[in-house]
Amino acid sequence: MLRSGMTIGVAMSVVAAGLTTQAAATPAVAATGLTLSVDVSAARHAISPDIYGLNGADPAFAAEIGMPVARWGGNASSRYNFKNHTYNTGSDWYFENIVAGVGNTLESFVTINRNRGTKQIVTVPMIGWVAKDSPSSHPFACGFPATRFPAQDGFDPWDANCGNGKLDGTDITGADPTDTSIPADASFAGEMASYLVSRFGTAARGGVRIYELDNEPVLWSSTHRDVHPQAVTYDELGSKGTATAAAIKAADPGAAVLGPSGWGYCEWVASGSDGCAPGADAAAHGGLNLSQWYLKNMKDFGDAHGGRRFLNYFDQHYYPQISGGKDPEANALRLRSTRSLWDPTYVEESWIGPSGVNAPPLQFIRTMKAWVAQYYPGTKVAITEYNWGALDDINGALAQADVLGVFGREGLDLATMWGEPQPTQPGAYSFRMYRNYDGAGSRFGDVSVSATSSDQGQLALYAAQRSSDKALTLMIVNKTGDNLTSSLSIAGFRGRGTAQRYTYSTADLTSIVRNDDLATTQPSINATYPANSITLLVLPRR
Repeated sequence: MLRSGMTIGVAMSVVAAGLTTQAAATPAVAATGLTLSVDVSAARHAISPDIYGLNGADPAFAAEIGMPVARWGGNASSRYNFKNHTYNTGSDWYFENIVAGVGNTLESFVTINRNRGTKQIVTVPMIGWVAKDSPSSHPFACGFPATRFPAQDGFDPWDANCGNGKLDGTDITGADPTDTSIPADASFAGEMASYLVSRFGTAARGGVRIYELDNEPVLWSSTHRDVHPQAVTYDELGSKGTATAAAIKAADPGAAVLGPSGWGYCEWVASGSDGCAPGADAAAHGGLNLSQWYLKNMKDFGDAHGGRRFLNYFDQHYYPQISGGKDPEANALRLRSTRSLWDPTYVEESWIGPSGVNAPPLQFIRTMKAWVAQYYPGTKVAITEYNWGALDDINGALAQADVLGVFGREGLDLATMWGEPQPTQPGAYSFRMYRNYDGAGSRFGDVSVSATSSDQGQLALYAAQRSSDKALTLMIVNKTGDNLTSSLSIAGFRGRGTAQRYTYSTADLTSIVRNDDLATTQPSINATYPANSITLLVLPRR
C-alpha cells in the first residue's frame, strides 16, 4: 500500500522566492543549460484515463489506483471456448487443453471488473478453432500427444503424453486439430458477444465495452501451430477481421472493436507469409504494409456497409528489445528506449535497427496515429501489451513513469500493461504517482499541456491540468544518478504561490514521500530533483 511519508530522509535542496530548504547527502549538480518549461495555454488535449490500464492486477492495487481498464487476452484467449470454459495453452505449455477454474472464467473476469467500475476488453477467438470438451485433470488433451508423436524434444513433466511439438529443435508437422479443438468461425464470436450481452447487458448498459479480434494473429503459426501451421496472409487476417467485427457489432452495436493486436515490429509491418518486411503479399495488396492495409480494409468494409464503423481501436503490442537485466548497460538502455515511442531521431538499438532489419526510427505512437489519419480517420490508437521490465527496481519504475507520461502527452487512447507490478514493487509506485499520489485518490491532470525539457534523457517532464480543480500537475523523472538542479518556467497559469511536492526515490522505496510545500514565485521555479527519482509538483490554481 502507498504510505504518505514525512518530509525527512530525502536529498533535496530548493531555492524559490528566497526560501532555501536543504538536507542533501549528495551534492546537487546544476546541469549546464538544463531547463524545464511549461505553457498551460499550449498543446492542450485530453489525456485518456484508459492509458493507465493493466491486463491483470492485485485486487487491492486495482482498487487503489482506480484501474480504468483491464484486458482478457494473451495466447490462451485465442482458443478459449466460453461454452465449456476451456482453453488451450499453445506453445506456452505443451499445447494442452485446460478447464478454467471458477475464478478464472470469462464470467469471473467480467464480473470482478464490472463490480469495481473497470472497463473490460474481452478477446474473441478468430483463429478458426476453440478448445473442445476436455478432462479437468491429467491426462489432458494436447496438440502433440506422444501416442501420435512418440519422439519429441520435451514432454510435460506432469503429463507424459503431452509434448512440445519439436524434434531436434524443428517444429513437428502433421498435428490433428481435432485432438484438442473444434471449428469456430465468426459466428462463434457473435455467439460469445451475444452470451455476454445476455449475462451482463449491452456495452451501453454496463456490459463488456470492448472486444479484441484475437491475439497476435501473425504468430498463430508458432503459438498455435498444432491447429494453424500456415503463415497468416493479408487476406486471411482481413477477411476474418471484418467478419468477426461484423458479428460482434450485430450482437452489440454499441460495443467497440479493437485489433489487430500484433505482437511486435514484424507484425506491425508484414504478414506471416512476408516475414519481417513487406514482400510479395504486400505487393499484391497495393504495396501497403500490413497495418496500413488492415486499416484501409476495415474502412473499405465499413464504407461498403453504409459507412458503419467496424474497427474502433487500432491496436499493437510493444515490447522494447531489452533483456530483463538490471546491469548498468541494460538500465541505461531501458531509460533511453522509451524514446522509440515518439522520437523521430531515435535509432533503435536492437535487431530492429541498423544491426538487424534496419527499420527507420519507430516513433511508434506517432506512426500509428499517422497511419490512422491516412487510412481510417477517427480510429483510436491502443497498445494492449507492453512492458519495459525491471519493475522490481527503481530503474523500471523510472522507465514506467516516463512511459505513462509519454502515453498522455502523445495522445494514446488506451494501454494495458502485460506482466503488471506487484503492489510493493517500485513499478507499482509509477502508477500511484499518476493515480493515487497522496493515498487519498488524487491524480495527475487529465488535460495535457505543453511541457519541454532541454534534455529529456536527464530530466523528463510531463505536465497536465486537472479538470476538477484546475490545478497544474508536473511530473519530473530524473533518469540520472545525480541530484539535478534546474530552472522551471511556467506560462499561462496563475497559481497560489506554493507547490505541493511528492517524491518517489531510492531514499524510500516503500512510499511516496510528501515533502514540504515549495514556495514559488512565478514564472520561475528552481528546484533540485533527487537522483533516480520521480517528483510530482501540484500547483493549485489561484
